Amino acid sequence: QVQLVESGGGLVQPGGSLRLSCAASSSIISIYAMAWYRQTSGKQRELVAYITASGDTNYTDSAKDRFTISRDNANNRVYLQMNNLKPEDTAVYYCNGRDLPYGRDWSDPDFEVWGQGIPVTVSS
Repeated sequence: QVQLVESGGGLVQPGGSLRLSCAASSSIISIYAMAWYRQTSGKQRELVAYITASGDTNYTDSAKDRFTISRDNANNRVYLQMNNLKPEDTAVYYCNGRDLPYGRDWSDPDFEVWGQGIPVTVSS
């Protein structure tokens, strides 16, 4: 079973940047849609950005113009470059991979896998 491991989180000052990395244990993620979610205490996990198997990307309003999702299928990795970070970006960030057949709704994958999460703290 494929496993996802996040890295690159930590403490950063407001206005700073971080690049999160998600390493997969299998090359099967090349056919998966991949996403980054985040969660703060007491709130539901929310989608930040996703990238389809073909490379199309989508961002939530909070991430648009500041975050960039990308994938490196040759190395089984997905990245989230986060710039101009704000205190409200503080959360645990999760990598998600899902087997999403063409035309299927994002919420209805055949299979999905989650990483263990990595904390990001934006504070001065």
